[in-house]
Amino acid sequence: MTQELSRRSLLKNMGLGSAALATAAVTSVASAKSADGVTWTDTYEVVVVGAGGAGMAAAVKAAQTGAKKIVVLEKLAFAGGNTLLSQGFINAADPVRQPKQGIKDSPENHMKQTLAAGDFRGDPERVRVLCENAYGAVTWLESLGMKFKDNVIQIFGALYPRSHVPALPKGQGYGTVLAKAAKDLGVEVKTGMDVVEIIREGSFDGDVLGVQVKNSKGEVRYIRATRAVVLAAGGFGANTYLRELHDPRVKGLGTDNLPSMSGQVAMAAVRVGGYLVGMDFIQSTPGAPAGKKMKLLLNFNVNGSIYVDKRGNRIVNERRDVIRDAVLGTPERYAYTVCDNENFMSYDEVNRKAIHEGEKINEAWSAPTIRELAVKMGVDPDGLEATIKRYNGFVDAKKDDDFNKTAVNLTKKIEKGPFWACYTGMTVHHTMGGLNTNTKAQCLDWTGAVIPRLYAAGEITGGIHGTNRVGGNAVLDCFVFGQIAGENAAKEVVKG
Repeated sequence: MTQELSRRSLLKNMGLGSAALATAAVTSVASAKSADGVTWTDTYEVVVVGAGGAGMAAAVKAAQTGAKKIVVLEKLAFAGGNTLLSQGFINAADPVRQPKQGIKDSPENHMKQTLAAGDFRGDPERVRVLCENAYGAVTWLESLGMKFKDNVIQIFGALYPRSHVPALPKGQGYGTVLAKAAKDLGVEVKTGMDVVEIIREGSFDGDVLGVQVKNSKGEVRYIRATRAVVLAAGGFGANTYLRELHDPRVKGLGTDNLPSMSGQVAMAAVRVGGYLVGMDFIQSTPGAPAGKKMKLLLNFNVNGSIYVDKRGNRIVNERRDVIRDAVLGTPERYAYTVCDNENFMSYDEVNRKAIHEGEKINEAWSAPTIRELAVKMGVDPDGLEATIKRYNGFVDAKKDDDFNKTAVNLTKKIEKGPFWACYTGMTVHHTMGGLNTNTKAQCLDWTGAVIPRLYAAGEITGGIHGTNRVGGNAVLDCFVFGQIAGENAAKEVVKG
């Protein structure tokens, strides 16, 4: 039973019509104990919605800050969220690793590049908080047991070599260390818990009190939060209607998001006053073209890979939204990524294994020469050979006359065989739009006022990344603002 249905039934029993319903004063659900109101099933100090990176970070930080009873509610049958599926790279200006590699960087540089990458549509204050707390997020994770490799790189979609590489492939390391930390700190993680409504004292006023949940058996439960609710349920990349409504260019594309990334929790927040921003900013990333089976990637190290079309022509540089438009702008609506063996061997065993599996079904290829590779790919051999030769010349000259690839990424020729390639289609990857928040991770209404005791972090929020989310900044967003949300939620005064 939703809060709105409870009010409707109550007013109907009082003999009020629909016209009166529209203007009737809202009964506080905090004191309602009848069948028409809310009876709290469980009570916690902090209730976190979503067990991905942002949610688990919020729960762990809330416990470290002093909250005593914390629950994480996860819709799926397992924890981890999209963070578990991510490649796991996290950006930070690093005073330890970068100087050893001769890389000059700073939080200010990180901030400037992030704002520019999003066409200055991100909130400067939240971007500043993101970048100034980036290295702190890395060290906090390390304090929990997370391991990163010694060298930073510039990953696909990033703009500078500050991406930290997890020692374990993909997001496995984050899930492992956060689950252990949560358990050690007494945080409860409950799976199969579908949050369908947020309960607030009034429709659009007063404190947020808790959430309405349906468990895996279909039973409705009302869970009270005496300090605060933290929303970390991810974006809406798995909601075909919403993403095509806001950006028709993604029509027909698949997604690499979990099916729970529907936007349902964000919409529940809207029903108690939350405001959505940036919903048109939807990011696609290389994935399986239509009709192909596997999402294969050879583009992580930007300085050692290129994108070509079926004629063997290079088509784009490395900014994500530009890649999307270039790939979808080909007659085939797909392209190919090409690299040499040195680049291929720099990837972890999980991604190398996937490429080998792709070879078995003719969706990835390797060959001792570029010409032989082109034949296997079904690409014009003369065109691909000419493209590779021209690109290698740009590396020698440290100047890309075709797509202006930056000098820092023009350091590796494609010259050491065997050579590798895979299909590159487009798939919906990240939604930059969501709930508007402030630097304290508090949810804001349409006037900019704080919704008391309601926080949000991670991809469920909007207004941070602008039009284009930088590669390596999504995981960072989860752990910076996840911590901020958890800490501030734990500092709320307990409400009786």
